[in-house]
Amino acid sequence: MSSSERFDCHYCKDSLLGKKYIMKEDTQYCTKCYENLFANCCEACSLPIGCNFKDLSYKDHHWHEQCFKCAKCSRSLVEKAFAAKEDLLLCTECYAHDYSSKCSTCKKTIMPGSRKMEYKGNSWHETCFLCHRCQQPIGTKSFIPKDSGYFCVPCFEKQFAYQCCACKKAITTGGVTYQDKPWHRECFLCIGCRKQLSGHRFTSRENYPYCLECFSNLYAKKCVGCTKPISSLAGAKYISFEERQWHSECFTCIQCSVSLVGRGFLTQRDDILCTDCGREK
Repeated sequence: MSSSERFDCHYCKDSLLGKKYIMKEDTQYCTKCYENLFANCCEACSLPIGCNFKDLSYKDHHWHEQCFKCAKCSRSLVEKAFAAKEDLLLCTECYAHDYSSKCSTCKKTIMPGSRKMEYKGNSWHETCFLCHRCQQPIGTKSFIPKDSGYFCVPCFEKQFAYQCCACKKAITTGGVTYQDKPWHRECFLCIGCRKQLSGHRFTSRENYPYCLECFSNLYAKKCVGCTKPISSLAGAKYISFEERQWHSECFTCIQCSVSLVGRGFLTQRDDILCTDCGREK
């Protein structure tokens, strides 16, 4: 037989005619050479995984089908769910028993692969993490812890949150108290200009809140000199004389404009003068 008609193992050169062989990268090998050269070793028994066996692999490790077992209970893992722990393969039951969290509500194991909820070191089955009030699963929705229970936001607002006396809606964060009544910060407004008062100085009249500007414009006494409001609430200093008031900086001689604060002065009808200008009159 000519060399062109021969069909030999690429490695040992034995004829493959009428024999089982394996192709690898367009090259033929007898089964013995293929196993010696390319077969993976089983992680469990350390023997080559021959051509007549299934090669099961996980993360670059290989097993005979009959060797692919749970490291703890030795049950077969073929076509079953499993978990890995420290290079050991475990069936879901063994893994759950040794390593999985226990549900804080039902106390049962949370099986690998199942959805679970976690909060501050505690774990729950998704169906066990319930609102304390409505008993509906909270799932991925927002919730609020209260005492030893957990509440969905609508239930918490109904049961615990203060109601704003302006808009009647629940106050869930922040808020202010005025006259023993709760308000949203954005609802606590000046009765005059409707500006937000939270974080600003304000005063009241007849139980209504006012910003200092509105209160001064509406109720403060007016300066005789400049006719603008005198607001002691804003810390302004003023002079009072015969039921008339002046800003300190406005209490000046009508003629020479010298300040009369802390000095003697004279009056001439509705005018006030320094003593020098008063003598000249």
